[in-house]
Amino acid sequence: MMKVVLELEVYDDKDKQKVMRTVSSLSGVDSISMDMKYKKLTVTGDIDPVVIVRKLGKICPTEVISVGPAKEEKKDGPKKDEPKKPDGKKDP
Repeated sequence: MMKVVLELEVYDDKDKQKVMRTVSSLSGVDSISMDMKYKKLTVTGDIDPVVIVRKLGKICPTEVISVGPAKEEKKDGPKKDEPKKPDGKKDP
């Protein structure tokens, strides 16, 4: 799994739709998120960053910010019931 963060020159929703449609059509993509405020696209999955940049370069200027392994979320097993701690009050 890889996480690729790209900076795009996207100014309106029409371009954003094109970008999202293009990236979602690529094989191996697990998740896509777009931050319009900072104009950053985050793509996670088994993907090649070069392919993403090549496809998006036809739509808008694209710059790679970072490429690295995606952080796997740790799945917690069933938690053991811990005894409740007293509130600090003593019984009279």
